[in-house]
Parts: sequence; C-alpha cells; structure tokens
Amino acid sequence: MKEFDKFIKILKELRNPIYGCPWDLKQTESNLKEYILEESYELIEAIESGLIEKEIEELGDLLLQIIFICQINKERDNFTIKDVLNRINTKLIKRHPHVFGDTKVKSQFEVKSLWEKNKRIEKGRRSIISDYPLQMPSLSVSKRISEQASSVGFDWDDAIKAIDKIEEEIEELKEALLKEKKSKIEEEIGDILFAVSNVSRLLKINPEFALKKANKKFTKRFRFIEEQLEKEGKKIDEVSLKNMEELWEKSKTIL
Repeated sequence: MKEFDKFIKILKELRNPIYGCPWDLKQTESNLKEYILEESYELIEAIESGLIEKEIEELGDLLLQIIFICQINKERDNFTIKDVLNRINTKLIKRHPHVFGDTKVKSQFEVKSLWEKNKRIEKGRRSIISDYPLQMPSLSVSKRISEQASSVGFDWDDAIKAIDKIEEEIEELKEALLKEKKSKIEEEIGDILFAVSNVSRLLKINPEFALKKANKKFTKRFRFIEEQLEKEGKKIDEVSLKNMEELWEKSKTIL
C-alpha cells in the first residue's frame, strides 16, 4: 500500500541522523511509553464520541507510536515492521483453526474457549489464568481473568446470581468494619470490586468504561453544586451537607 510505504519513509526521514528532526532523533522506546498510553486513551475517547474524523486522527497517532518503535529497532538491527506483521499473521491463523483449519465451532463461547486454549498452549502456560502487566488497570484485569475462568465453565449461571455475590461481599465488609481490621477491610473492598467487575462482564459492559462514565457524571454534578453556590455568593466549604445534597438532587434533573 503506497500510503503505508510513504508513512514508513516519512518516519525514516525524521530519524535520519544527519538532517532528521532533533526531537524524533532523541526518542527511545522508553520515552514513547507515555505517548502510547496517552494516544490509546485519546483513541478510546474518540470512539466514544462517535466523531469519525477524530477517530481517524487518533488511530493515526497510535499507529505512529507503533511504527516509531519499529523504526528504532530497525536501526538497532533488532527487528522491522515486517517481523511484527509476520508474527501477528501467524498468530491469527494459529488462533483461528475454525477459520483457517478443520476445527468446527458452534458458538461465540466455543470460539473464545478455543482462543484461550490455543493461547495457553502457545505460551506454555499451565494455568488458565494469564499473568497480566502490572500497569494494566485492575478492573480490566478482573474482567479478563474472570473471562478466562469462564472459558472452562467456571462461571455464574446468570448476572442475578453474580449480583447476589456482590451483596454477600458487602455483608462481609460490614462485618470487617465492626472488627476494625484494616487488612480485612481492604480485602473485602477488593472482593466487592471484583464481584462488580464480574457482573459487568456477564452484562457485556466494560467495568473500566462504566467507571469512567460514572467519574464524569459525578464531576459534572459536583461542579454544578460549586457553580450554584458561587452564584449565591457562598463558599462550598462553608455550607451545610444538607445544602449541598439539595443542589446535588437538582443537578440530577439537569445533568
């Protein structure tokens, strides 16, 4: 594809040690880690916005980070973009024997179970559960490990039973609070969050995205309280909780 070849050529020029860009020449894989995260989040936001032009732009920005790392490694004679493409092509074919082979599957669940099984064999893992990066958000890890357990049938029959588990964990947290044991309290809060993540998975809702929306909603409503009090010439740290709750309820009818 000529557009892709042009992209590779541009990045190569930017990294030219004689006439390239000073900023691009100073970048390393380690420097680029923060940009990979930033661009990933911006892409997610663009997808959620529904703005096609924004999504195209952010996809390009994320692709830039990938090609940038490939170019750095090519300069070191480690690997090239072709090696990356060959590896992912091979992986996709191996992980989809029901498409590129003779394996038969009847449902999406069977496909997922097959994917996890092939992945485990490839990586030589004894456990169904993968080891996830320490940097990965904990809610996302909870969702993934419960998905992997589910791939072998270790799962709730339905979301209602999983919700009952949340209530059970809340009761255990209450007991821990009465005993005032901090380590146990922390453990029970973790169990509640894991149970909530599990319900989200069963309902096909990403818990990370759900929490992100809840954070935005809370922020908007709290800022509404601040704005209303400012209009009344009041400071938020000087009004009563009752006053703030009244404005909070009002914000819920608007935001």
